[in-house]
Amino acid sequence: MSYGVIFPKWREAAGQSWPAYTDHAFVRGLKDGSLPREAFLHYLVQDYVFLIHFSRAWALAITKAETPEEMRLCAGTVNALINEEIALHIKTCAEAGISEEELFAAEERPENLAYTRYVLDAGHSGDLLDLMAALAPCVMGYGEIGARLIKDHAPDYAEWIGTYGAEDYQGVCKEVGALIDAAVARRLGDNPEQSPRWARLCQHFTMATKLEVSFWDMGLNP
Repeated sequence: MSYGVIFPKWREAAGQSWPAYTDHAFVRGLKDGSLPREAFLHYLVQDYVFLIHFSRAWALAITKAETPEEMRLCAGTVNALINEEIALHIKTCAEAGISEEELFAAEERPENLAYTRYVLDAGHSGDLLDLMAALAPCVMGYGEIGARLIKDHAPDYAEWIGTYGAEDYQGVCKEVGALIDAAVARRLGDNPEQSPRWARLCQHFTMATKLEVSFWDMGLNP
């Protein structure tokens, strides 16, 4: 999946870190149903905590925006995260006897903390582009994984796969890709790769991708 012009360039810059993330053993376990349920629930609890911080990062993006359109797109993403994507976690965990209060109070694993604070720091210390580069691997990576797995998967984790492979989430990925393209063009011009900032943006994207790999690793070790 391309999801715009800038995202494929960042993905290429990430090198082998990208397939290590999108074709991780955890992802393969989701696809063929071999992932232990205990590991999946452990991941969902941590991902709920992750999404709370991720929503805060997208809310921060609103304050970093320079145009009303940027603000609208960031605000829409906050809404999709906190009111829609997170609903899957609440529903699945409730079926396993885990309440949302317990989810919110869950102890944050170090891998989770490292990732979420890295993203927030990128936003607090930089501008919208720094924040988008750190946010993009999660948004687009799950989109790629969902789009691939929805075509062929065992029934065990069909609901999770359907959430990220469905048209609604794929639409979010395309909107975020368009937001990134426009934000980069606005700030760096028509040849962003010639900008002295380009390498730093690629570094943000690559580091966030590596932190996604660590998050999957954590998921396999309840």
